Amino acid sequence: MSDAQAPRILAITNQKGGVGKTTTAINLGAALSRIGKTVLIVDIDPQGNASTGLGIEPSARDLTTYDLLLDDAPLAQVIQKTEILGMSIAPATTDLSSTDVELVSQGNRVFLLKEALNGPTAAAFDYVLIDCPPSLSLLTVNALVASDAVLVPLQSEFFALEGLSQLMLTVREVRETANPGLRIEGIVLTMYDLRNNLSRQVEADARENLGELVFQTRIPRNVRVSEAPSYAMSVIDYDPASKGSQAYMALAEELLARASVEKEQA
Repeated sequence: MSDAQAPRILAITNQKGGVGKTTTAINLGAALSRIGKTVLIVDIDPQGNASTGLGIEPSARDLTTYDLLLDDAPLAQVIQKTEILGMSIAPATTDLSSTDVELVSQGNRVFLLKEALNGPTAAAFDYVLIDCPPSLSLLTVNALVASDAVLVPLQSEFFALEGLSQLMLTVREVRETANPGLRIEGIVLTMYDLRNNLSRQVEADARENLGELVFQTRIPRNVRVSEAPSYAMSVIDYDPASKGSQAYMALAEELLARASVEKEQA
């Protein structure tokens, strides 16, 4: 690790689907790697899109986050390097779909991911980004318990703010019961179209209600962002000059700047 004693662990979550969680995990991770940080993506979405988007074929996922959580597989045996220098991933498969049912009787069920990330393997990274499923399931609660903070992608569309209150309530409950240090890292506006009145209204509402929690960086609707996963690449590598790539680089810089301010204030 370059500058910290422990990795910064962020849960990238929103119970709404299609808001850019996986896209943000991949591209924010790639941007941080480009800046010189080492990054581990932990895919706990049963769809496994982060794994696919980073070029890990299903047939190559011998050990996954299912084995990490359910079978006590060591993190070092689960993670795989990606084509992006400095970035690794703990992949997922549809096996995770049964996790809630399989864990319901376990007393420590919300601490499994925290325990799996508590060791020298995770400590070798600067950032751990957890790509959560689009629900407030037991998997998402595991991510919240394991994380330092929550990063919430918010799609610039009608009803975008609906549902955020439930996520905030869940964060508060986790803070009170299992992870008192958990905080909201920030809200990032995704699929933003400056020409669209609705996008501007969603931004205005988000900033009015959430203030400085909303990142200044906005992720635009950008065809390069959409195309990159089909080539198993981040947009940073697929088209560095694109608006999408530049936005994720700016988001990474803003994230690091916030962390620097927090460190100074601590």
